Amino acid sequence: MSLIILTGASGSGKTAIAEAVARDHARRFSVHHFDSIGVPSREVMIRDHGSPEAWQRDKSVEWLMRLAQQAQKGEPVLLEGQMRPSYIVEAAIAAKIDAYRLLLIDCDDETRTWRLTVGRNQPELADTNMMNWAAYLRREAKAYGFEILDTSQLSIEQSANCVLRHMGG
Repeated sequence: MSLIILTGASGSGKTAIAEAVARDHARRFSVHHFDSIGVPSREVMIRDHGSPEAWQRDKSVEWLMRLAQQAQKGEPVLLEGQMRPSYIVEAAIAAKIDAYRLLLIDCDDETRTWRLTVGRNQPELADTNMMNWAAYLRREAKAYGFEILDTSQLSIEQSANCVLRHMGG
């Protein structure tokens, strides 16, 4: 599979997995981070796109349009970010990408809380909103039939190896 998309709530491990793939396999895979385009303030998202959700939808389309040529050539590409699976489906259609794999990177709430509080020193993110966002992404991934990789008991290396198997590596 030439295009792999990792999505998930904060603390799931998606960025760490993407960084491990980039670090250990930079010559074989092109790795991109959704947030590298910059994340504007809520006010700017509303002003320019109508809502934060519309901003995320628009930027999902922008990303897949940007990566479509690489993916269509069969060049291995990995994109990670907090994107709704439904937005990725829409973006893939808009970018005329037929073959991609979306993996929801997930973990249980206890693990997420530990990672955000201790591992990242961002306890303010380990709140009800984040747990609800994670549950929403889980439900949406299941509804679309996308695979869910539970990283609760996996090391970064083990998780990266799971992703690499999907990338043909």
